[in-house]
Amino acid sequence: MDEVKLGKYVVGKNHSPYVIAEIGANHNGDMAIARQLIDVAKECGCNAVKFQSWTPESLISQEEYDNNQVYTDSPKKHFGSLREMVKAYYLRKEQHFELKKYCLKVGLDFCSTPFSYQEVDLLEELGVPFYKIASMDINNFDLLAYVSSKGKPVLLSTGMADLAEIERAVHVIEREGNRQIILLHCISIYPPDFKDINLNNIPMLSKAFDYPVGFSDHSIGISIPLAAVALGSCIIEKHFTLDKDMPGWDHEISADPHEMKALVCESRNVFTALGSSRRIVSEAELEKRKKFRRSIIVNADLPAGHVLRGSDLEYKRPGTFIPPSDKGLVIGRVLKNNLTAGKILRMEDLL
Repeated sequence: MDEVKLGKYVVGKNHSPYVIAEIGANHNGDMAIARQLIDVAKECGCNAVKFQSWTPESLISQEEYDNNQVYTDSPKKHFGSLREMVKAYYLRKEQHFELKKYCLKVGLDFCSTPFSYQEVDLLEELGVPFYKIASMDINNFDLLAYVSSKGKPVLLSTGMADLAEIERAVHVIEREGNRQIILLHCISIYPPDFKDINLNNIPMLSKAFDYPVGFSDHSIGISIPLAAVALGSCIIEKHFTLDKDMPGWDHEISADPHEMKALVCESRNVFTALGSSRRIVSEAELEKRKKFRRSIIVNADLPAGHVLRGSDLEYKRPGTFIPPSDKGLVIGRVLKNNLTAGKILRMEDLL
């Protein structure tokens, strides 16, 4: 399958990359910040904003809370206990409706990652154009099947998964009769080392599964996602923040507005520049030949009746007359006119 329809957009190898500003929990539980993130994502040219739909009960076990586990992917110091952070950052049901309505007003696709059946039902009620499955749930077959049964496109993030696990997840989705699948190459480290990113997985996954492939990025900066576009990524999902220094889980590895605007613009430039694998010389380059290529000139004063030899010829700009490649057509020919040194040779100068 070469392409998948996400709402009003067609996504695939022959289409400009679909850019998702991953807000996640970077709203920090503040709807004013969330709305500002949506506004700025629109100004940056993104196609969609994505949130995460979980509750304190749907994502983390009681035992994990009791252990007060701390997620140390980011060196930023967090406030309070794990439960306190989860409670502060999760999106309430009514906030989903508020943000969906605001995205509709602004003109951006609203989407989110569900982590339970209840959140799938909520997103279905909201009419999301597709479902994004987080890397952590690639082996959560019950959730995969439930999402897939809704008949909407599924963006499957592949972080932490080997090829066999990806294949099993794809089969779960297909068994629900859903072949609207986009795989997202992903490294679930925040940020990953360059040596571990392995962007060549993008064409590999496309060839292995015959589905479009995108890139869910956790690197710092924009060079890696731009390289992903050059390798055929049809989607770029990038964490997005207003300020990298804000407290919270993902701000440090997120793109700020300046970076996101550059990413959107340059990713589309890269896609356009990829063009065709068929060799094409543009009209602009054909015109450039006239100035940049060379023509045959004579290197000495030569009288009419002179038989041209190779030693009489040189090649200099412009390229508007007899090209060097056609010297065989003039050597041995007789001059009809007197020519001075440096004169460009023309076919009408020859008998």
